[in-house]
Amino acid sequence: MGKNKKYSGYRAYQYLEAGVDYKPFKLAKGIGRVEAYWVPLSKVEEERAEGLLEKCVVVSMHDHPVLFPEDMSQLVEYQREGREFLAYEDLSRSCLDAVFDNMMDGTAYITSKAGWKWGDVIYDLGMRLCDLAHQDFVIKCEKVEDVLEAHRTGRIALIPSLESATPIENEVDRIDILYGLGVRMMGIVYSESNALGSGLREPRDGGLTDFGYDCVKRMNKIGMAIDVSHAGDQTALDTIEASDKPIMISHAGARALNGTARMFPDEVLTALAERDGVIGIEAAPHTTYTRNHPEHSIESYMEHMEYCIELMGIDHVGAGPDTLYGDHVALHGVWFGQTGRGHYPRPRTREGVVEPRRVEYVRGLENPSECLINITRWLVKHGYSDQEIEKLIGGNALRLLRRVWWR
Repeated sequence: MGKNKKYSGYRAYQYLEAGVDYKPFKLAKGIGRVEAYWVPLSKVEEERAEGLLEKCVVVSMHDHPVLFPEDMSQLVEYQREGREFLAYEDLSRSCLDAVFDNMMDGTAYITSKAGWKWGDVIYDLGMRLCDLAHQDFVIKCEKVEDVLEAHRTGRIALIPSLESATPIENEVDRIDILYGLGVRMMGIVYSESNALGSGLREPRDGGLTDFGYDCVKRMNKIGMAIDVSHAGDQTALDTIEASDKPIMISHAGARALNGTARMFPDEVLTALAERDGVIGIEAAPHTTYTRNHPEHSIESYMEHMEYCIELMGIDHVGAGPDTLYGDHVALHGVWFGQTGRGHYPRPRTREGVVEPRRVEYVRGLENPSECLINITRWLVKHGYSDQEIEKLIGGNALRLLRRVWWR
């Protein structure tokens, strides 16, 4: 359905009264916060890009489609309220048919300073689902048919997801509970190790634990997609091997292009492809830059995408922008600069790592509304076929879900 969304004007939590039922914050402007950039096309190319966005099922494998405070110094206070505001109007101006909404449970500070607490995650999820229940534009997505229905009817299928299994602690059955509440994708670990495996920040990767193996098998049985975007290399490899179904790296890129641990080495990427998995290329600021393009932009992003296509095959690559509506660079500054959490910086080896040129935002990939449009435009401009573009902007992700989800 492309950009012709059937949006009637609903705004998040409009059934409540600001200042009475909840504490209001001045939220960032979504679309229009910064000057938009569109990959330049000829008239013929423009028509072709528009046609593809109308025809194809467009899927973001990883995003945070919510509005953040205009003043990011209020981030912690905003998150502590447990009520994020889904950006309905901005999403209505996107081309998305489906988006994996990864919540923000690493910053769900309702009862803790560290995030990832079970009760806070349920609180966060319940708030979002309550809001969804009061409108009919965004569909709570539980099966592949919901994605197809959203495409047919000009709506958006929202897929509740968690970036880490940390909140389940040592309880395998909590996976079932999350599934029952609508969660259809979960990461094994988020950077710091947990009971399932090692995160990418750890100096030594112990791989998938015995408990982690049990969790992989349970997720396979109930039909929950598995993500290893923030796992250490060995933990990712172990998960790929342990899973009976293909898994995803929902948002990352190729380490060969910039040397950072946040990206994955060829060994992991090829193993993922060999088991029919899919990687979504990330666009969060200062991630998918490259030696050729040290200033993060649509060009550096597409260099990561093309590298992965060449290495893994075009059937195993998609888009997982990891963007939001607000100042993402400032969010990183607040989040990673927090004090009073008992975290002590540890010396790290930076050999072979390319340092990015700092940017205020990623031009052409600033928010969930513009990312897939510009990716499509770039692919059209650079001679990709209709069939190839269809795979990259959603077809590959949809194929994986058909194999993983139980219906």
